[in-house]
Amino acid sequence: MELGLGTWRRDPGTVVRRGVTVPEGDPAAGAIVAESEVPGVATEWAPHAHPMHVLVWVRGGTLTSRIGNRIFTVPPGFGLWLPAGVVHGGRLTAAAELHDAFFAPDRTPVEFGGPTPITMTPLLESLLFRLAQRDLEAGARARTEAVVFDVLDPSERQFALALPGDRRIDPIAEALLADPADDRGLLEWANELGLSDRTITRAFREATGLSFAQWRQALRVHEALKLLSDGVDVQGVSERLGYSQPSTFIAAFRRVMKVTPGALMSEIPYRLS
Repeated sequence: MELGLGTWRRDPGTVVRRGVTVPEGDPAAGAIVAESEVPGVATEWAPHAHPMHVLVWVRGGTLTSRIGNRIFTVPPGFGLWLPAGVVHGGRLTAAAELHDAFFAPDRTPVEFGGPTPITMTPLLESLLFRLAQRDLEAGARARTEAVVFDVLDPSERQFALALPGDRRIDPIAEALLADPADDRGLLEWANELGLSDRTITRAFREATGLSFAQWRQALRVHEALKLLSDGVDVQGVSERLGYSQPSTFIAAFRRVMKVTPGALMSEIPYRLS
């Protein structure tokens, strides 16, 4: 069973688009072409790839991207680097501003081994916003691009969640993707699927490197990233995700992200309106 984009819980009114096209611009003018848009509605992009590297980030919402057997949930303050040719799909929450920058592979002196979270510092953002100016003089563009390459650094935060891709336990993943607060335990799932709890535990570890409980916890943290980015407070996130009290949620979040929700949100270099 292939866990596809349709498995993710869509926001009401989501608009599905075929893909993101490389913005217009003179390829000879520089190595980076940047642009921004505000769709104004929850938006989903069908799986697609680009001939150029792309760095995508958002303000005022969350970007979720499906790449192979992984889901990346990227909050404001961070971006996602996608190497040229990588097939990916994505979702954007309704209030989010979408920003992206396309990098010509033959003129980009930095390289990442695969999809990589990037820290969107105020300096990096301002440089890319400058490159979005179509009337930027060639010398200024070249100097700006050189600084971008110097400050383009991977984030210490990891926002990827591995999907099982195992027919025996994919129904569990599907149910939790649709409702992260689903609190059915290991024994309940074992009875429902006609499997032993040991089989489910072993299957999760072989497919994702995590136990069932750890994987469910990680998935809930991904949902929490979206809720926190949308302005929901810790109490509200805790209640929506089925935690008995906020302190339990904070501890779970810290185990996965190595930082508390408040500390992670404080890393966003600007306040969202």
